Amino acid sequence: MLDVPQYHDIPVKLAANQVHTQSMPFSWSLNPYRGCAHGCAFCYARSTHAFLGFAADDSFRKRIMVKAEAPEALERQLEAKLRACGGNRERLSQSFGILAIGTATDPYQSIEAKRKITRRCLDILAHYQIRTTITTRSPLVLRDVDVLRRMRLESIQLSIHTLDGRIWRAFEPATPAPKTRLATLRTLAEQGLPVGVFLAPILPYINDDEAQMYSVIEEAAAHGAQFVMPSTLRLTPEVKPWFLAAIRHEYPHLLERYEQLYKTPYAPSWYRRQLTEKAAAMVRRLGMNTQPARRPQSVNMASQPQSRQLTLPI
Repeated sequence: MLDVPQYHDIPVKLAANQVHTQSMPFSWSLNPYRGCAHGCAFCYARSTHAFLGFAADDSFRKRIMVKAEAPEALERQLEAKLRACGGNRERLSQSFGILAIGTATDPYQSIEAKRKITRRCLDILAHYQIRTTITTRSPLVLRDVDVLRRMRLESIQLSIHTLDGRIWRAFEPATPAPKTRLATLRTLAEQGLPVGVFLAPILPYINDDEAQMYSVIEEAAAHGAQFVMPSTLRLTPEVKPWFLAAIRHEYPHLLERYEQLYKTPYAPSWYRRQLTEKAAAMVRRLGMNTQPARRPQSVNMASQPQSRQLTLPI
């Protein structure tokens, strides 16, 4: 049985952090929590706990930092930028770019049901009409459909990398089951929201064969996904020992092959290219895209007030 995580509130000066990497499809990131109760063995974000003085081990799952004041910090950031845009929220929205929620930790991990920090942030983003994308593994996102429908939402990605029970339990046992995520996908699609699947990470020699990938892609299409984005496993130096420990325990015959394939954080380019091309061909064959469709940038702001006092729910 997995240990119960410990939660600690931490101060927040800035809720949204600017992303300077040109290859990223978003300009800002927001993570209401540091650490994640899901504790996936392959999670690249484990290394971020090193900034807090922890090892890139199970501390990431056991000691979770709660950014309790993130909504207030986000409000201050956006209000300051709105003033710089002359009070014009449409100008703010276009100049700000896309904000991604859930780039490092799941914004809908279990503590969110009680603390509602993600929901409060979404309400602020809806008010300022900031273009937003959300990545999660949790059906808790359905709680916030009322807010999501008011947002300038670019996309919601449900992370699903396998339908195989053994693989799921080996690498992400604390997450909602893949079938639960597919049901969540269907409900979001029925609500008319832009939703798809993040087919990641694709694990070499485990879920990288065509049958495994096709099973996820086919079910994604059947449940209303607009897109499926494939991505291969990345192993940073901090995360690699932890992930290989899971391989040693569950797939010991693959350990040497992984050590050969991952001499750097990335598998060789030929492998990644071959894999993503195969997955992309399957996605297109089933009538979907490999990226979310670009959403219209302009909205009618005429009837909306230009500023507000933040009211936090009890």
